[in-house]
Amino acid sequence: MRAKFIALPLFALTAATLSAPAYAADADAAEATVAEADAAAGAMVESWNIVQNATKSPEHTTLVKALTAAGLTETLSGTGPFTVFAPTDQAFAAVPQPMTAYLMDPVNKAALAQVLTYHVVPGAVTSADLLAKIKAGGGKATLTTVEGQQLTFTEVSGNIKVDGTQGSTGYVTQADVAQSNGVIHILNGVLMPEIKPAAAAEPAAPAEAAPAAEATPAT
Repeated sequence: MRAKFIALPLFALTAATLSAPAYAADADAAEATVAEADAAAGAMVESWNIVQNATKSPEHTTLVKALTAAGLTETLSGTGPFTVFAPTDQAFAAVPQPMTAYLMDPVNKAALAQVLTYHVVPGAVTSADLLAKIKAGGGKATLTTVEGQQLTFTEVSGNIKVDGTQGSTGYVTQADVAQSNGVIHILNGVLMPEIKPAAAAEPAAPAEAAPAAEATPAT
């Protein structure tokens, strides 16, 4: 059964850039955010994998486009299991256009992959698991993402809040949408990690020189 978390008006749609705190929508966005989550979850089929369902969802077109651009569709179509905190189109729309343009530029594919894998946690982590971890942690829990950095989870008036770095944050508006290879929690914000520069390619080792042929005396 899917657990629904209705984001409070003051905590509606949030997103972040690499260097700026999250942007918050006005109170009227709350109902639209919940309706968007309902539409996304209602379109998903439990026997399909994460990528198939994201593709089917009318509210995750931007996420699918980004996964394709980052070359991650094959990975998230694999056995897993994975837990994906999936930002909606509305969440992506709140990210300033210059940042979106930067991430979607093929030159910055590695940075885009970092942002997307920052929304993925290994294993199938349900909302009950998250709430139990929050309780056990005295009100806060952390999970390490596939990207390698951590997300922080708290409970606010019954809603699961997810915090990334640099002020990025979002609320789970629809939890526990089962997938054949994991679980999706629909998120109303885009989470930003600390972007690491792409590793420079290591110089190729010089080829060993072939031993010189021995000269033979002329006959």
